[in-house]
Amino acid sequence: MFVVVGVTGNTGSAVADTLLDKKQAVRVVVRSADRGAPWKAKGAEIAVASLEDVTALTKAFEGADGVYLLVPPNYGAEAWLADQRQRMDRAAEAVQKSGVEHVVFLSSVGGHLHGGTGPIRAVSYGEQALGCLAKRLTILRPCYFMENWMPSVGMVKQQGVLPTFIAPSVKIPMIATQDIGRIGAEQLLSGGRGRTIVELAGPEEYSPEQTAAALGAILGKTITAQHAPLGAVVPTFKSFGFSDEAAELFEEMYTAFSKGTIVYEHLTKLVRGRVTLDDALRAMV
Repeated sequence: MFVVVGVTGNTGSAVADTLLDKKQAVRVVVRSADRGAPWKAKGAEIAVASLEDVTALTKAFEGADGVYLLVPPNYGAEAWLADQRQRMDRAAEAVQKSGVEHVVFLSSVGGHLHGGTGPIRAVSYGEQALGCLAKRLTILRPCYFMENWMPSVGMVKQQGVLPTFIAPSVKIPMIATQDIGRIGAEQLLSGGRGRTIVELAGPEEYSPEQTAAALGAILGKTITAQHAPLGAVVPTFKSFGFSDEAAELFEEMYTAFSKGTIVYEHLTKLVRGRVTLDDALRAMV
């Protein structure tokens, strides 16, 4: 039996669906029973727990052959990094107390770096916290999520503009969350071995200009990728309800990406997904 955290999000739901499609026993961790109802209908067992309740989370993990773990962020937290590290510590404590031997942890590209990476600093801390406790730890390090473009679809439809903090012509690794979830499920089924790093990317690299062109083809209109200055990151993210610290961390991350300092640790071992950017965008639209 496998336990999946984060099934109300994109990667966790893909992990659970992949496992259920393979006729595996699955227990999903949700914050309330009503959120688990759709998964119960699919045949999953439901465990109600939160990252604030180590006792309930420990119980949810007990008896599992493996756990897919991600730590959802609360971007409204004023001391965001400290808050996220506390969440990581509680998750690691539940792993230790439950006795589960294999954890597949959703980290990020650049997770091996320990400074100057913005919000990636939190998952880097999580890698270390879990590394001290999990007998077998598989770390997934995906790149830019293709679904990160989804909040811009409304503006694209209305104004014909795709805003981006990434230089329009620069190609970067992007991956669909469906691929992350599928690969996460495959890693759970493999059982893990020691500490394993799995670096993830999509079928190829894409630029914001290519993203705009693909959206234009889907919508039947001209779409322009509009480069926003890095100085606009903080006010933009604060307008989304992010705290000052969380918004400033995103500015730090985008600055690091623009300088090329956030990179894969094992580029030669890159695992590529199957979902193309065009397919992902069509699903979003």
